[in-house]
Amino acid sequence: MQDIMKLGGYNVLLQTSLPEHLGGYNPSTETTESSHSLFTGTFPHGFAIEIIQVYSGPPTIMYKFRHWAYMEGPFKGRAPTGEKVQFHWIGTFQVDDTMKVEKVELFLRPSRKLDDIMGTQVHNLAFEIANAIPC
Repeated sequence: MQDIMKLGGYNVLLQTSLPEHLGGYNPSTETTESSHSLFTGTFPHGFAIEIIQVYSGPPTIMYKFRHWAYMEGPFKGRAPTGEKVQFHWIGTFQVDDTMKVEKVELFLRPSRKLDDIMGTQVHNLAFEIANAIPC
């Protein structure tokens, strides 16, 4: 947990292996403070989390949630739009017998809104990859 605190919450969540030219936010160049300042400036009224569905119970709890807010401030030179921004995630918690969380995994579903805010091509890349994989 101390390592996560040093990196900063947004930096942990937005780690990526995408080529740098596809991303508008590079967590490796942001500090905890710069990341916090950027996101709290862009979303000054907070960034709510809502659990939408729980798929399984302990010891592996799998759930779907959304993270949403209104873009009321600039983001890396992009003007505020006032629009609702929401990201959909799938997450898992691995818990022990006392319900203490031992492991967390989070998976973001790329969206065009993420591209709009961050100036990326993540959604288009994910769409191209998904369509290239045979079923």
